[in-house]
This record gives sequence, C-alpha cells and structure tokens, in this order.
Amino acid sequence: MRTTYGYTQQELSNLSGVSLRSIQLYEQRNKDINKASVDKLYCISKVFGCKIEDLIEK
Repeated sequence: MRTTYGYTQQELSNLSGVSLRSIQLYEQRNKDINKASVDKLYCISKVFGCKIEDLIEK
C-alpha cells in the first residue's frame, strides 16, 4: 500500500508517527502486523485514508 501511495518508509514513519524500524519489520514480515497495537494501525490507516481492517493480512 505504501508504494502505491508513493511514500518511502521514512515518509510513512514521519507521517504516521510509527517508528521506521516497525514499518520495515512489518514489510519484511519479520513482525506480524496483525499483532500491532491498535494505536499504530490507526495512525497508519489515517495516512492512507483507509480502515484499520485494510491493513490486516488475511
């Protein structure tokens, strides 16, 4: 989703307030985004203008 919007990982981090390292780990699937805090998911979803559910991997 991040690349679709044209953001770098650093830009997404700055806009969402979620650490760059967390974003990197979610994208590398070394950290399960499904277990992320609601606060982090909410902040990322606000940047993309989507629902939290859209960020969850099925």
